[in-house]
Parts: sequence; C-alpha cells; structure tokens
Amino acid sequence: MTKLIVLITIAIILLFVFIIILIYAIIKKSKRLLWLSALSLALLFCTGTYTLYYGLKKGKEKTLSITKNAFEKAFPKFDSETPDTESNKKHFSDFLKVNITPDVKNIYCFDDTFGQDADFMFAFNCDSLTTIKIIEHHLLKKDSLAGNDSESLQHDFFWWDKKKIRELECFSWDSNNEGKNIHKRFWYDQKLKKAYYFEFDL
Repeated sequence: MTKLIVLITIAIILLFVFIIILIYAIIKKSKRLLWLSALSLALLFCTGTYTLYYGLKKGKEKTLSITKNAFEKAFPKFDSETPDTESNKKHFSDFLKVNITPDVKNIYCFDDTFGQDADFMFAFNCDSLTTIKIIEHHLLKKDSLAGNDSESLQHDFFWWDKKKIRELECFSWDSNNEGKNIHKRFWYDQKLKKAYYFEFDL
C-alpha cells in the first residue's frame, strides 16, 4: 500500500512538472523547454502506466484474498491432517449434531464430494455419554453383526482404523428415499474411548 501511495505521489508531481515546463516553454517560446516538457510527459506516462498496473495487481490480490477468506469462512475445509481445527469442530457440530463437550477431542475429518456420490468421515475421542447422544439423535440402530458393510467406500488414514472397526459394534441408519439414499455408520471403541462416524450417499 505504501508503494502505491509513493507511485501516485510521484505521478502527481510529474504531472505538475510537465504542466509548469509546458507553460514556460510556450511563454518563452523555447525549443529546449519544449523538449524538456516532452521528456517529463514521457516520464509521467511511464510512471502512470506502472502505477495503474501495480494498483490493478494489488487490487486483484486483495479481492482474491477477501473472496478466499469469505469462502473458507462460509465453507471451511475438512482437515484430515490436523485435529481439533476450528473447521473440524464446525463440521463436527454440523454433522454429529452434538455439543463439543470437554471429553470430545482429537477430531479428524475428511470429505469426498467429487463425483456423483459423497462421503464424510469423522474420528474423535469422547466418553460413552456423548456416543449415546449421537446414537439417539441420529436414530442409529445396533447391527446384528460387528464391523460394517461399507469398508470399501472408506478412505485410508492413520486415524481411521479399519481393522479395529471390523471388530466393533456398528450402529447404522439408512434413508428410504427414492433415488439417492443417505447412509450413516457409527462405531465406538469403549477401551480407547474413540468413535468413528461415516456418512455416505449412493
């Protein structure tokens, strides 16, 4: 911003210099002053062109920055590398529909919304009371078999233990809409106090 102000100031000074020299050249009828005014005009043109270019460049960068920040604020990314980011906490609340109480931590999440079908994965630590709230809110029913029927749809992350999930009780819910259906799967490791939530549509 400081550079832009300096450039504008120089351009204004060059404009006044050009006008003054031109007036003197006309009054004195001096070719030397006319050449000098032409030179000051050329400097003014170059400085003005660069100032315009620089101003547009900075304006574009500022606009892109504001747009990016606004987009990230409205649609925060799913952070699969770092736990407990503000965006992960927001997505946790949006998807799981429970408050983030002190027992809820190490929240990792991931989304895959490319293509025709979408899926969302959450892994986090919590106590059994929080799992009861999640199960009740989402109307999840206990499956007769451990594990799940959706492992092939899940992605591989260090925080998503597929092997462990196969051994855990699965709670599920499936919509009965015509066309694309939403499916929810939930597992809880009582020993490690770790929960896994998987939501996908087909």
